[in-house]
Amino acid sequence: MADDHALSGLGKRFEGPNTVGSGRGFWAALAVAAAVLFAYPSLTGIYQATQLSRYLVAAFLALSLAFVWGYAGILSFGQNAFYGLAAYAFAVTVGNLASPLGTTTAVFVAVGFGALASLVLGYFMFYGGVRDVYVTITTLVVTVVLNTYGTTASQVFVGSVNLGGDTGIGITDVVLGAGPVTVDLVQPLTYYVIAGLLVATYLGLRVFVNSDFGRVMVAIREDEDRAEMFGYDVKFRKLVVFTIGGGLAGLGGVLYMFQSYSVTPETVFSAAAAALPVVWVSVGGRKTLLGPIVAAVATEWVRTAAAVQFPEVARIGVGLLMIVSILLLPEGVVPGVRGVYRYFGRHGLRGGSRRATERARRALGRTLRGRLPGTENAREVARE
Repeated sequence: MADDHALSGLGKRFEGPNTVGSGRGFWAALAVAAAVLFAYPSLTGIYQATQLSRYLVAAFLALSLAFVWGYAGILSFGQNAFYGLAAYAFAVTVGNLASPLGTTTAVFVAVGFGALASLVLGYFMFYGGVRDVYVTITTLVVTVVLNTYGTTASQVFVGSVNLGGDTGIGITDVVLGAGPVTVDLVQPLTYYVIAGLLVATYLGLRVFVNSDFGRVMVAIREDEDRAEMFGYDVKFRKLVVFTIGGGLAGLGGVLYMFQSYSVTPETVFSAAAAALPVVWVSVGGRKTLLGPIVAAVATEWVRTAAAVQFPEVARIGVGLLMIVSILLLPEGVVPGVRGVYRYFGRHGLRGGSRRATERARRALGRTLRGRLPGTENAREVARE
């Protein structure tokens, strides 16, 4: 009995009003998805696993933006900046230390550098009174400045490592070590590390956003002035959220280097790269954690496949996807699907009757307009 109570208490930490999904059905489906994720290399081979690992890395960027934008209302175009700075910091540290222990050290240095960069930028923004759209503009400008500097830094050295200008920096391998123990990160081991960290990060963020701090985050997102009126230190909490988001993006930058071995300004600091996380989060649903993961993986998968034959069309397609998503599913795909599922679960369909079909059509129409009826007006919908 005590064990059941403990498990129930643990489960409640992962569920709450700020996350999508709860109950045995959701967790069973998530467990099946995780099992397929970890079995993927065995099912498809190393090449396909390597491709999927790239998309899973993109999911870290999506999660970092969903965390700061979806839960605290901070629309940042700077997540790629922290992602890219961490990737560069990792490559520079590996190049200077040149040992398995140095590579392990580089992981912590790079993630810390991403968090530190977001801490410094966030401090000057939030304590300087920068809010709303001006935060978005500031973070975009920072990313553009980094892109400009990175492409012209061909003669800049950090220790013995040349930043490389527009050709960027490369590393030869990733061998982690501590004392006599070393681990050579090659596929599919790299894939398993990325997948495992993604699952752990997702679960950790679920706990965080459903905590007391997470509820205050949502209050700040909904009405910053009112949250401050109730006595919350809004600036400090936004700074904490922004720093954690920078650290998550930094972790993504390290994992990017794990599977790509090189980084250039164009791939991490360009305006197009900075816009991608916004697309993923908008399509998946910015008020969820699961939606941006699904959207990042699916969008990058399709974009990469299309780019082989139609590179320009692929870029335009990403923009069109965001526009269509905002117009038809303003809350995102995952919340929209959940809304339809809940509606049908509540009302059901009566064996092919015209009235039931009409109700289903109207429910879908409301979902597409972002106005799915809830329990408060369910009776009105039933009468229709």
